[in-house]
Amino acid sequence: MSSSKPLTATLIPGDGIGPEIVESTIQIFETLGSPFAWDVQQAGVAGVEALGDPLPAQTLESICKNHLALKGPLTTPVGGGFRSSNVRLREEFELYANVRPAKTMVPGRYEDIDIVLIRENLGGFYVAHEYLIPVGDNPKAVAVSTGMNTYEGSKRIARFAFEYALKNGRKKITVVHKANILKLLTGIFLDAARDVSKEYEGRVEMDDMIVDACAMQLVMNPWRFDMLLCTNLFGDILSDQIAGLVGGLGMAPGGNIGSNTAIFEAVHGSAPDIAGKGIANPISILLASAMMLDHVGKQDLATRLRTAIIDTLNIDQIRTGDLKGKATTKEFTDAVCKRLTN
Repeated sequence: MSSSKPLTATLIPGDGIGPEIVESTIQIFETLGSPFAWDVQQAGVAGVEALGDPLPAQTLESICKNHLALKGPLTTPVGGGFRSSNVRLREEFELYANVRPAKTMVPGRYEDIDIVLIRENLGGFYVAHEYLIPVGDNPKAVAVSTGMNTYEGSKRIARFAFEYALKNGRKKITVVHKANILKLLTGIFLDAARDVSKEYEGRVEMDDMIVDACAMQLVMNPWRFDMLLCTNLFGDILSDQIAGLVGGLGMAPGGNIGSNTAIFEAVHGSAPDIAGKGIANPISILLASAMMLDHVGKQDLATRLRTAIIDTLNIDQIRTGDLKGKATTKEFTDAVCKRLTN
């Protein structure tokens, strides 16, 4: 058992399979020595059902107090309903950097993938300045969306990426853009990254690539990439693509980082079709938990957790259905706990 005092962190179980994979996480963290004391709150559909709000005030107050949170998947209604709680959380706490690592843990797809994608989290088309223009009898004849990137915001995320590279032994950053067409919106992002890169010459290499070419190269030769630095929309799309290289979103953790607050998350959806069946893969939120341990300086525990997951998958051959196994969520969780106690 750990002798250090647990850090208090907000815990948001989320929707769908969220409570199941969060339960798995709690059990595994108890086996690790309970490095966190959890302040459980609600958001998303669960927030609406419990408190009438997809992002209740008490949840925001908890994160504001703790500056640290772990959350399960939150459902966002398609086409209508309430605005994404995920986007609102990023805006509320100015979590400008989204960190999405993809690393091969199980053989069978692309071998030896090790890519970290850094996504600008607050600008681009995700500012969602949208409106409709009526034409004739059709009130929804034309839809308009305006994106926005700032030079200072672009410099901030670029500097975050270069500092991440130095801290984690990364050698090269590829800036992804569409400056041939979106000359101003993504051109300013590329220009800012180039300006920042001059401060890191001789330490971290930088090149750039148009987003469609990058998407193709990620399929044909993903080993050419070390880190990707992306605008908001392109980062959202390509982060899912690199997750597909290593087994899908069930293997993909994410961290949303600001100047004084960090929220770590399972990046997959709430999967309502399998909710309550006890077959969900908890690896995404477990790897996000390992990122959270790294963030607070508990790298030893993070390494133990990642090693236990890898050994459970590859030595014990215990895997959930999405990884072509037959284990339930509980069976996988128990196996990881057993590895941690060996």
